[in-house]
Amino acid sequence: MTRTESKFTSVEICAGAGGQAVGLHKAGFKHLALIEIDQHACSTLSANVGSHPDWQGCRVLQEDLNDFDPRELNLAPGQLDLLAGGVPCPPFSAAGKQLGRDDERDLFPAMLRMVEELQPKAVMIENVRGLLEPPEKFREYREEIQQQLHRAGYVICYWRVLEACDYGVPQLRPRAILVAMREQYAQHLTWQPPEHEELFTVAKALAPSMRKRFKASGDPRADVTYKKWLKEAKKGTVAPTLVGGSKKHGGADLGPTRAKNAWAALGIDGMGVANEPEEMTDPERDLFGPRGPKLTVSQAAIIQGFPSDWEFTGKKTAAYRQVGNAFPPPVAQAVGEQIIAALEAGAKAEAAHQSDALFELPSPAGPAPAESGNCSGDLEGAVVS
Repeated sequence: MTRTESKFTSVEICAGAGGQAVGLHKAGFKHLALIEIDQHACSTLSANVGSHPDWQGCRVLQEDLNDFDPRELNLAPGQLDLLAGGVPCPPFSAAGKQLGRDDERDLFPAMLRMVEELQPKAVMIENVRGLLEPPEKFREYREEIQQQLHRAGYVICYWRVLEACDYGVPQLRPRAILVAMREQYAQHLTWQPPEHEELFTVAKALAPSMRKRFKASGDPRADVTYKKWLKEAKKGTVAPTLVGGSKKHGGADLGPTRAKNAWAALGIDGMGVANEPEEMTDPERDLFGPRGPKLTVSQAAIIQGFPSDWEFTGKKTAAYRQVGNAFPPPVAQAVGEQIIAALEAGAKAEAAHQSDALFELPSPAGPAPAESGNCSGDLEGAVVS
């Protein structure tokens, strides 16, 4: 089945370069709109979904969410299956000041406003682990968010930290994921822990592309240097968390000192980003430096779990920042598959109920109490790990 035939629809806010969108698309959702304020990210989204038949009908909207009117989506309340988004992380990131609700970049209020107006069947919100850990830091704000969702008719299914490397991503990237659904679907959602398979290491993930880059250099040192890098990389496992960096400070690199040291242990020079093989003009800088080869944007995308055919537009620094700020698609896919399973089960139960009602006489005793499911309407039912 192509996604143009999918019966489950989604709208995504703060879509960035499309990490979450790719994952939800693979899970089976048909996107109606991807909303993003950054022009570079919008260009990337348009380049990938604009002419692709599987993304037919998906609109890329460059909008400030604070000013966006959900009526532009032309959706009746309750028509949408999933409203998803990764609201900005800086208000809750340990790398920032953690101002939470007092940070002007906090878009939880805008997201909740859209929930109330669109009334989707399911809501998925992604953020950094700092929103949940340590538990005391933003407890009051989390409870306020949960209460607003509860008042809007949603059950909190879970709010927990998921680690990307548990889902086949060669990177340590913990993200806080909130899933809430209407009660008739929430009772069918079962939390599925990740399958504990062997880690997908940096060495395995990057070996093919790294070999290609060294070969493209045409340098006589290429084979020996590639083998040296691979031997070094095999000593480690997964990568540290990629960061997108700040638009206000310098060019692209692989993060703060501790992250660069972790990359160095994998044989990677974190002091910058390399050109792609076909654009390489300085092999000494990109591949043969004393600290090892630098990563290209496409290799950073591999570390994030993007499919190889997803294109990132713009100059190197802008493209790298899109990748570094992304949500790993495999994690979004796993969560999306759970949501779709609950939507399907809820729809099936409703259809069966309506069918049975055609053949039942009204009971003077009134309807029987509903059975409880896997989720709870009580805020204490939310899981924070």
